[in-house]
Amino acid sequence: MTARRRQGPVTSPRPAEPPRRHDEVVQLEGTAKRAIETGRTRLVVAGALFAIAYLVIAVRLVTVTLLSDGAEPRLAELPAQAIQAERGEILDRNGVVLATNLTTKSLYANPQQIIDVDEAVARLTELFPEISAEALRGRFASGRSFEWIKRNLTPRQQADVTRLGLPGFYFQAAERRVYPQGALTAHVIGFTDIDNRGLAGIEQAFDGVLREGHRQVALSLDVRIQNIVHEEVARAMADFTAVGGAGTVLDIDTGEILAMVSLPDFDPNSVGTAPDETRFNRNTLGVYEMGSTFKIFNTAMALDAGVVTLADGYDTKPIRIGGFTISDYKPKNRWLSVPEIFKYSSNIGSARMAEQAGTALQKDYMARFGMLQPVRLELPELGRPIYPDDWKPINTLTVAYGHGIAVTPLHLLNGVAAAVNGGIYRPMTTMKRASAEPAAGRRVIAEATSQEMRQLLRLVVQSGTGQNADVPGYLVGGKTGTADKQNGRRYSTDARLASFIAAFPMNAPRYAILIMIDEPKPNAKSYGYATGGWVAAPAVGRVIQRMAPLLGIEPSADEVQVAEKDRVVTISATE
Repeated sequence: MTARRRQGPVTSPRPAEPPRRHDEVVQLEGTAKRAIETGRTRLVVAGALFAIAYLVIAVRLVTVTLLSDGAEPRLAELPAQAIQAERGEILDRNGVVLATNLTTKSLYANPQQIIDVDEAVARLTELFPEISAEALRGRFASGRSFEWIKRNLTPRQQADVTRLGLPGFYFQAAERRVYPQGALTAHVIGFTDIDNRGLAGIEQAFDGVLREGHRQVALSLDVRIQNIVHEEVARAMADFTAVGGAGTVLDIDTGEILAMVSLPDFDPNSVGTAPDETRFNRNTLGVYEMGSTFKIFNTAMALDAGVVTLADGYDTKPIRIGGFTISDYKPKNRWLSVPEIFKYSSNIGSARMAEQAGTALQKDYMARFGMLQPVRLELPELGRPIYPDDWKPINTLTVAYGHGIAVTPLHLLNGVAAAVNGGIYRPMTTMKRASAEPAAGRRVIAEATSQEMRQLLRLVVQSGTGQNADVPGYLVGGKTGTADKQNGRRYSTDARLASFIAAFPMNAPRYAILIMIDEPKPNAKSYGYATGGWVAAPAVGRVIQRMAPLLGIEPSADEVQVAEKDRVVTISATE
């Protein structure tokens, strides 16, 4: 019998798996899943450890730089200028830069890190001979972790220090104030200290504004006119061997100062080496007896108050009062009309006018013209007028021709502008005005009186003591002034101030110019004279001749009529 093979249970065949889609998520189970979870945990732990490490480093840096007393220099010990915003620029009226900033490097040391003090002293004094070895040793022995060595290095100096390779020495970036025009505008712009704080001039007056960094200060100065005045004042000083000089140009309508020069001057880029006398602004701070230029105010007073007319006059015999004698420099020894008194600059005639007007009226008009109080201007360096506390009759006579009262040149300039502009006293400014319209002011004399003063000022240049200031076609008017300087209680016989104040064109005055030369000496070309007519008047004429074309002023043929004695004289630019 055939044996039958034993078979297992019968099962159905397994159906085939469908193909897996590409976007299907694979679910891992078992060992593979545990391995991935472990790796992920390790990465998180490692990242956390790195974050903690960086945090520790950051905290350490803050501690070292700001809080610690360790060997590293601390940011908190750096001077304010190292973290200050850049100081604002100062510009002239045409956008020319007068003061700006330059990024420089300054050298400082951490004495606690210096290895060889002797070597450091020797190497640094070789590079910077102006620093004494003793001073360096004192700084290195201070025990502090920060000591300035030298501020505002040049690129070459910085490279030289770097090549030394001395440990404990570092550079700090800072802003240095620089003045591209150098000495040209020094007395107006002023200067800053080593930490960029304003110490004089516009830098001091607008220190808060300039410290805001993004602000610009636009001045009324015109660098072109400033350069002309600088050159002509310097030329007059050289020609007459003078010790100093000053010159200013004023826009009569707006009150803007277009130029202001005081010589000798200084370079604000290196103000630390400038002698004290060079930093003195003769225009704003100097107070002087301005001599016969004051006859402008005396004559305007007499005409405006009705004391005299242009047809009146006085005998010019010397006046004796209080043991003094008032006489004329070049006496005519006859009766002079008011125009002649002004043209020939008669002290006697001017004193007679003041005597007739009286002390009270004279003081009133001097106050009107601003002669009894400081001028109002943005600069901090402003002098105060000097005048008699007890205004006696003799003072009334001498003030008439500019003695016994002392003012700054700006007082004179602003007062004369009021005398010729129609009689309106307007404040001066060193700031560029937004509009060319005349500035607001106050009336000091009648318009008719101002017209008469224009005629008299033109007469002085046409045929009087100011003929050397005449510029054909520009109807220049002006007045000379020569004042002996005081020497103790007496007046010097060989030291004087020679000045000339002018305005043009006299048919419609727009600009006033004053030049004053201190202690001029006669030369061969001046025939032994060193007066305002010989010294300052020619300088004013040259300034007008050079500046008028730059300002677009064309020569004119207009006429000005002047009543001289009992007749009318016609003066024109074409004569």
